[in-house]
Amino acid sequence: MAKQPISDAAQTFGARVRARRNELGKSQERLADDSGMHWTFIGQVERGQRNVSLHNILKIAEALGVDAEDLVRGLKAPSDAGAGGVPAS
Repeated sequence: MAKQPISDAAQTFGARVRARRNELGKSQERLADDSGMHWTFIGQVERGQRNVSLHNILKIAEALGVDAEDLVRGLKAPSDAGAGGVPAS
């Protein structure tokens, strides 16, 4: 069974990364090289399976030639998250 996105925000962020990467004609491997990350991490980001740190958002945005704002505009944190993004019990 495929792992689900961790949140709507992560899924939307990943879709934006994938769309821009495809616009540029880059593979996940090329984006990973350009951003100093591993290609499997980029795949997880694009599928919304990673909670990406600020520094990694900035690296990805730079490698995609966009402002980080373009990737995160309008995203909202999950409402059921407690401290650190962990669902409240």
